[in-house]
Amino acid sequence: MLDSKLGRFRAIALIEAVSYLILLFIAMPLKYMAGMPEMVKYTGWLHGVLFVAYGILLLQVWIGYKWSFKKTTLVFVSSLVPFAPFFVDRRLKQEDQ
Repeated sequence: MLDSKLGRFRAIALIEAVSYLILLFIAMPLKYMAGMPEMVKYTGWLHGVLFVAYGILLLQVWIGYKWSFKKTTLVFVSSLVPFAPFFVDRRLKQEDQ
């Protein structure tokens, strides 16, 4: 999976998606219902770093694989919707093979 630009992008996309879900469904409830704001601080920081890496790798894939602007935009927007990156990964896996 890590042998190609697209493979590296897929790996970071999946890790970033998991960090987003942890932030939304674990850290945020802990902050507001259990009074543990440090969970959001650390999870949010990690997610932010992963999101920046996601953006950089998306640019590399866009240029390297000559994706259309529309496809690149859809892949980017999917990173903002919980669970969507897992569906996008299924499509990208076919392209990576």
